[in-house]
Amino acid sequence: MKQKIGVYICQCGSNISDYIDVEKVKQNIENQPGVFLARTTMFACSDSSQKEIEEDIKTNQLDAIVVASCSPKLHLQTFRNVAIRGGLNQYNYVQVNIREQGSWAHSDKPVEATEKAIQMVKAGIARVAESKELTKLKIEAANKVAVIGAGVAGLRAAVELADMGTEVFLIEKEHFIGGRVSQWGKLFTSEQTGEEIVTELYKDVINHPKIKLYTGTQVISKSGSVGNYNLELKIIPRFITEPCTPDAFDKAIEICPVEVDDEFNFGLTKRKAIYKNYDSEFPHLPAIDMEHCTKCGKCLEVCDNIDLEQEIRYETITVGSVLIATGFDPYEPAEGEFSYKTVDSVITLQQFKRLIELSKDKLIYNGKEIKTIGYIYCVGSMQIKGENKYCSRYCCTSAIHAAIEVFDKYKIKSYHLNRGIRTYGKQELLYTQSSLNGDVYIEFDPKKEPVISKNGKGTIINVVDLLTAKEELEIPVDLVVLVTGMVPRKNNTIGDILKIPIGRDKFFNEIHPKLRPVETVIDGVQIAGTCQSPKNITESLKSSLAAASKASSLVSHGEIELEPTLAKVHVNICEWCGKCAEACPFDAIIKTKVEDKEVAHVNLANCKGCGMCLPVCPVDAIDLIGYTNQEIENMIDALIE
Repeated sequence: MKQKIGVYICQCGSNISDYIDVEKVKQNIENQPGVFLARTTMFACSDSSQKEIEEDIKTNQLDAIVVASCSPKLHLQTFRNVAIRGGLNQYNYVQVNIREQGSWAHSDKPVEATEKAIQMVKAGIARVAESKELTKLKIEAANKVAVIGAGVAGLRAAVELADMGTEVFLIEKEHFIGGRVSQWGKLFTSEQTGEEIVTELYKDVINHPKIKLYTGTQVISKSGSVGNYNLELKIIPRFITEPCTPDAFDKAIEICPVEVDDEFNFGLTKRKAIYKNYDSEFPHLPAIDMEHCTKCGKCLEVCDNIDLEQEIRYETITVGSVLIATGFDPYEPAEGEFSYKTVDSVITLQQFKRLIELSKDKLIYNGKEIKTIGYIYCVGSMQIKGENKYCSRYCCTSAIHAAIEVFDKYKIKSYHLNRGIRTYGKQELLYTQSSLNGDVYIEFDPKKEPVISKNGKGTIINVVDLLTAKEELEIPVDLVVLVTGMVPRKNNTIGDILKIPIGRDKFFNEIHPKLRPVETVIDGVQIAGTCQSPKNITESLKSSLAAASKASSLVSHGEIELEPTLAKVHVNICEWCGKCAEACPFDAIIKTKVEDKEVAHVNLANCKGCGMCLPVCPVDAIDLIGYTNQEIENMIDALIE
């Protein structure tokens, strides 16, 4: 039992003290068994308060501390470091959350909030009184990282990691790298093309001795744990061998009888079973889509570098960490949503951007020259009835930039039907330019969306304009562009394999958006780019650099420190039944033998200390270090006094 406990109660400015009487909390806990001193402080996390706590630990030889403030998600590590600097074991510290669970939750009942805070602090004292000095575990780590996804975020992360001395396996599911950016032409606000950006990154990747690029490759299974993940790769061949001369390849395309919708152009065009999306696409070697290839053999007659008998290969790699950068899918409207697929002059923003790239002197769609365009914003974002409640961030700017581009090239007039324009930062300059070009902006009520129809003369958009006292407008256009948002990848099995949690928006979820923005709760798994949330290219690249830095810091020293708050099996009590292994979401528990007795064994590198195994054990043979039965029971006793 700890006998010299220091307790610090934070006012958090007024976040806590406006609703909780912190002085009353102090008076009620300062005489608790083991409490040596109790103080209130304006901001416990401030430098001055941290130094005061350090000095108290040193001067009074405190053997434990309790900080009653905000969520441990914010400042657990802050006060652990305070304990260390004061000479106290960091696991002899407990944080009590009287802000989110007290003042904020019960701001309408300050008296009751104060009483709850008193009981919570007493429970924290009871728990820390039983705390033990713990030491972090250390395991070996391979200075290797698997980067999953070779879009711009994955490419940039791979280069950054390699430059820091880490060996990188860059794994791309498609046969060509570049992700979504390779599909776009001019980009805001640099006016570089997607092809130019991908070309620069590819050159850096292919020329770096520490990067190994896999294309047509998927991760199909994972074993091991942080520091030593074993990833099994499935590598689908291109069915073409080097060198493949352009003339022979062009003849093979011409003679191929199979045509399918070209997903690179979002179905606007067709492609053959043997394909390459554009001349400078990387890697330069073409590929054969074996899902649609009939193996008729005609391509073999004109090209000697085709080998239809190549087989799928499997390979296992060992890495210390995994960085996920699998990107996004553009939202695909349902049939009939804003007349999509029911009116032939309605297309999506992603199709429109490819249409611009495919057009030359005139913008032609369905054989008709386009002279006026209506853009409808927030399709697939901020939906009232749909699932996607979030803003996709890039769509407004992307649509306005496209409108500027078609004005410059074809002098096309544009109508922007929106729910409020978000061109944040320097992108506001694009909105200004669009307005100067004569584009018309119309704001509609999301509860009364525009209606698209077709009469004998052409396509009509009917809309109620909030900016002109709800005047009903009828706008004739040649083309309607649905400004679609970002959604998570439809087929993203890597998330299931690595057990990466997802948020309410269905994108991969980070631990904390500000404090740990690229880490997941799975140790050694980082996320970057638009697999995490909607971002523009600049934001994606910045997150990829952050994720690369975090991955490097984890594996570059050759060993990793792990939290010691893990499950522990009492082998003298355990009689293997397997229920704990079934309950464990991290595959951390296996069956083993100890002196001819089958018992549960915890793989410490996999264990996250979640406690799922504890309640299912029929003989109570498992404890959680740092959250032992004695500590929890003491807390309960304190709460019900």
